[in-house]
Order: sequence, then C-alpha cells, then structure tokens
Amino acid sequence: MTFDACITNRKSILMEGALGERLKREYHLAFDKNVVMAGLVYSENGRNALEELWSGYAEIARRYHLPFLATTPTRRTNKESVRKSPFDSSLIKANVDFLREVQKKQAAEMYVGGLLGCCGDAYTGSGALGLEESRDFHKWEIELFAEAGVDFLYAALMPDVKEAAGMAQAIETFRIPYIISFTINKEGCLIDGTRISDAIQYIDHVTEFAPSFYMTNCVHPKILYEALTHSFNDNPMVRQRFLGIQANTSALTYEALDNCRELKTSEPVELAEDMIKLRNICPLKVFGGCCGTDFRHMDEIAKRI
Repeated sequence: MTFDACITNRKSILMEGALGERLKREYHLAFDKNVVMAGLVYSENGRNALEELWSGYAEIARRYHLPFLATTPTRRTNKESVRKSPFDSSLIKANVDFLREVQKKQAAEMYVGGLLGCCGDAYTGSGALGLEESRDFHKWEIELFAEAGVDFLYAALMPDVKEAAGMAQAIETFRIPYIISFTINKEGCLIDGTRISDAIQYIDHVTEFAPSFYMTNCVHPKILYEALTHSFNDNPMVRQRFLGIQANTSALTYEALDNCRELKTSEPVELAEDMIKLRNICPLKVFGGCCGTDFRHMDEIAKRI
C-alpha cells in the first residue's frame, strides 16, 4: 500500500514516539551541535539505540494491527547546518538507508519518512524564512530526500506559515507525499499568530500539490483540544485537513518547558485518554508521541485507537 492510500483508507495510524529525549536520557548519547541527531547513524551505539526505539514502536503498531510511520532524525539537517558540521550531503541518504534497513526487519506495515524542519527557532519563530526564501533554501534537503526514495516527507514544528508554504512549494516540484506539522498554542494559532484554519487555507491555496494533511507536534493534547475548539478553527475544512498529533506529555507552555531542567511527563493512561478525547471534536487518525513519551505511552495510545 502506498503512503497516500494508507492515509486515505486507514482510520487509525500510529506514529513513532519520542526519539531525542530518550536517546539523551536513556542511552546517554551526545548529539552534534549542528545536525543534532542525524550524525548518530555513523556510530554503532547510535544505530543500535535508534533501531531499538523504532523497533519497539513498530512492534506496538503490529500488536494492535496499525500502520506505523517513522521518520529520519534529520529535522536540523539543511545545507547550512551540514556545511558547519563534520558531515556532507550524503548524511541524508545514510539516514534514509538506515531507516529502510530497520523497516525490513519489522512485521508491521511501516512507512519511511524524511524529517524536515524550519530554518530558525521552532518554538519562538525567530529566524523564520519568507515564502520565496524558504522555497529556495529548503530545496537542497528535499531533493536529497527525493533521491534517497522516502515514502513521505514530514515538515515538523513549523512555527511560521510563510516558511511552511515555501517548503511546501519546494516539495511539490518532486511530487512526494508530505505532511505539514505546525507549532501551535492554546489560542488556536501558529507561533507567528496565524490561525490554524487560515494557515491550512493559505498553504492549500499557494500549492498545486497540497500536503496529504496537516497536524501538530510537541504539544499536549489538552492544548490542541483548546486550540481546535476556537470558533475560527471549528469548521469542515479543519476537520477534513487536520488529522494528527505527535504529543508531548506536559501541558506547560513552550516558554515554561524551556526553563525546566527535568523532563516533565504524565502517566501513560492519562495521556492516552486525553489523546482520544480529541476525536470528539476532530476526526484525527495519526497519533504519535514527542517529548516525555516512551513505549508505555504509545502502547496505551495504540490500544485506544
């Protein structure tokens, strides 16, 4: 089944849970200051840890008969960060190839995604690119992912609608299915102040090859619930096009979380119940985890979806 067919035909899909926080706290791995986790593919400890995490999440998906989405740990991998790092452009293919190796060992229906990210700060919007600037800047990594043969692209933690739209225009050149995931707040907006509904409408309007769907990540489901219940987001377009969440386990704001030394988390059952409540207001189908989640959280979520 193709990625697009999976999204169209399946009611519930499991996305991976946390990687970064677990790699740091459980495996005590150090990240490159420029490309962050992407360089782990070149170390034995890094590869073993990544495979263990992906395989654990894939096994949960298999157990509950769900498709599984996994993405390369490459959100901070672009032409500027790679240029400053010890690596070169082959870094993206190395990550895709390794995730394909992991995929071949799984019994679950699994799809390999290429993870993209904004140029600046995902939580404040600082350093965001304009439409044309974004299209030109992000074409570099998108072309490399296209050559590596990913099933889909995942633009995560996008705080600014213009940069997200520019990235979408760069992707449509290669006709790879893709997801745009926004950084949002409880006021129902992206970090740049654009309402979720307006962001979806704008990106769909400026692209001929629109995203497969939209979602959010690194946010607690209670915050998304509040964001989607604002009247300006409570409409058929949002319910049709906004289909997923990769949730963190804390309902604190980004500003509060940035000042925390310890990982903020919640009980797996509590998080899973909050995730399922989202279906009361929007027919979400893609459920994954972000900061604070582990196999326990993803198992409780998978059990319910």
